[in-house]
Amino acid sequence: MNTRVKELLSQPDRTFNADELAVLAAYFRTVMFSTLHDRGTGHWGGAASSAELTTALYFNRISIDPSNPKKEDRDRVILSKGHASMNLYTILAHRGFFPTEELSSFRKLDSRLQGHPCMNKLPGVDMSTGALGHGLSIGLGMALAAQLSKQHWWTYVISGEGCLNEGQSWEALMSAAKFKPEHFVLMIDYNKVQLDGTEDEIMPLGPLAEKLKAFGWNVAPKAYNGHDTNDILDSFAWMDGDDVWPKAVIYDTIKGKGVSFTEGKNTWHGAVIDDASYAKGIEELNADLSKKEAAL
Repeated sequence: MNTRVKELLSQPDRTFNADELAVLAAYFRTVMFSTLHDRGTGHWGGAASSAELTTALYFNRISIDPSNPKKEDRDRVILSKGHASMNLYTILAHRGFFPTEELSSFRKLDSRLQGHPCMNKLPGVDMSTGALGHGLSIGLGMALAAQLSKQHWWTYVISGEGCLNEGQSWEALMSAAKFKPEHFVLMIDYNKVQLDGTEDEIMPLGPLAEKLKAFGWNVAPKAYNGHDTNDILDSFAWMDGDDVWPKAVIYDTIKGKGVSFTEGKNTWHGAVIDDASYAKGIEELNADLSKKEAAL
């Protein structure tokens, strides 16, 4: 870890600005790429596409306390696309929920860092995920629990288009539009690539915004750039702009973002990062980190 990143992470409880968030996300990509290479297992593509989004959530927006991970009035984040667990683990470790050294135990026998997040093993994980689609249903339940108990926590569900291919997601969309829980937000990491091919090859979702509106959701007026931290912060401002619930935000992202030969490639959904790929990829990721640090 270089000096500038160390300085930023030494003060994780403050609100980071867009340039600082971009540096952290770039650094977290180097950590994810290196860990997945060292372990010879995991999902790089979907973890890389959500890096800025999760970084901005955990280092700019949500109310949490790593020293009290079960605090009743904390905000909830559900990673519905649970295969991107290395992204979540990297964020949680650097946010202070567990030692960063534990990242090297990813997917080892008896590790708390399983292939998909487990709420019963790891602090900071609000819901065990893995089965695509159930994250939105569970998030709805959490948001309704807040409403019924007159609490004011926010519930954020991070979904990919694979989640939205599941009928359960659309049942939850209909139910949320009926009950309208406050502070309930669906954040779509829309990288348009899945395990077996592109979205259009598997099951086209477009026009997605129009479909969400037709299901009764308050949809952001544009698709935000999920790799531009300024744009992500603008999306947060939109979330706070009115009291019409539930809310959905689409973020245009790139699967495998940050490594030229993995970007937009379904073959890198869960491929092993071999030595040759690692050597080339980490060079690109470090160059991007240096560029973003220079902009601070």
